[in-house]
Amino acid sequence: METNNTSQNVRLDKWLWAARFFKTRAIARDMVQSGKVHYNGQRTKPGKNVELGAVIKVPSGWDNRDVIVRGLSDKRLSAALAQDLYEETETSVTKREENQVARKLNAFHSPKPEHRPDKKQRRQIIKFKQQ
Repeated sequence: METNNTSQNVRLDKWLWAARFFKTRAIARDMVQSGKVHYNGQRTKPGKNVELGAVIKVPSGWDNRDVIVRGLSDKRLSAALAQDLYEETETSVTKREENQVARKLNAFHSPKPEHRPDKKQRRQIIKFKQQ
C-alpha cells in the first residue's frame, strides 16, 4: 500500500479518486474545475498537491462532506482502506443527518402515487382542475 504520509506529492483529483469520492479521475477533475470541491475553503485546480490536515469540501449526493486529509495515496484502494485516508468532521456528519431527516419528513408530507392514473382517473383530474 502506497500511503507514505511524509514526502508523497498527490494531485487533488487523484486523491479524490483514490479515496473513492468519485468513480473516475475525469469526474473528480471536472468537479474540482467546476468549483464544487473546495480545498481549505477556496476553489482550486485539479493539480493542487494535497497536504495532511487539509480540509476538503466534497459534494456527496444532496449534501456536502467536509473531510480532513489523514493519509495520502495515488492508488485506488479498497473501500475499507480508502476510509483511512480521511476523517469527516462532526459538524458535517450532524448536518448530513439533519438534512436526511428533513428529506424523509418532506417525503412523508408529499407522498408519491404508486402508479400512473388510468384514463378514467385522468378525466376526473382534468374535470377537477377545470372547476
